[in-house]
Amino acid sequence: MDFPIYQVDAFADAVFKGNPAAVMPLDSWLDDRLLQAIAMENNLSETAYLVKAAEGYELRWFTPQVEVDLCGHATLAAAHVLFEHLDYCGSEIHFHTRSGMLRVHRNGARLTLDFPATELVSIDVDIAVCNALGATASEALAPFGESGARLYIYEFEADIATLKPDFAALLAASEFPVIVSAPGNECDAVSRFFGPQVGINEDPVTGSAHCSLVPYWAGRLHKRELKCRQISARGGQLDCEFRDGRVFMTGSAVTFMQGFVHHI
Repeated sequence: MDFPIYQVDAFADAVFKGNPAAVMPLDSWLDDRLLQAIAMENNLSETAYLVKAAEGYELRWFTPQVEVDLCGHATLAAAHVLFEHLDYCGSEIHFHTRSGMLRVHRNGARLTLDFPATELVSIDVDIAVCNALGATASEALAPFGESGARLYIYEFEADIATLKPDFAALLAASEFPVIVSAPGNECDAVSRFFGPQVGINEDPVTGSAHCSLVPYWAGRLHKRELKCRQISARGGQLDCEFRDGRVFMTGSAVTFMQGFVHHI
């Protein structure tokens, strides 16, 4: 049986920008080992799988190594495929995920993700993590409950731009991925995301990271609406809003490629 597959550049207004994700619509769930094998073969930061549900779609995300609880750019990519290629007629899609119900609303050519905000608590700055990153942070935070990516805050955009992490050392120093962030020169905040723990040394644009970044910067800057940039090599911009305990992220997506997966 052949399965359709799409590769989409998310949080991008043109190909070769933003973060690429694979999207595979399915009639029913395949074996988890096969889903993981396809994601490994795709070798993108995420492969998203969709199955039609009674209301909306079930949605799962796999890196080349593991299934993850939340992924922003692959959710944006999945919604883009439904709207642009699979004739979804509504203005809003409901996705059933491991992180609860997620909504994506279409505003013309742009899509808005409605995601849960991450509650953060201060933690000690880990010098081993900072040594692996290549510079010492001024502040560190973790999700309440201690599970999930750590957020390390720096003073200047240049601090973030010039980091050259030792990924083997970072993997040894931290059980969790690391988000680094600072005030932006031409936006409210810049960031990068390092995740060797999940098989992604540096993610180009990370929607799920902004579930932590947006509440943090909204509180620090006393602003509800924020312009955020992830300054990876590919880069991406997110127009964000923090409202009623939710993080709204708006961006565009572009289809790079579509085809079929054979012989599975």
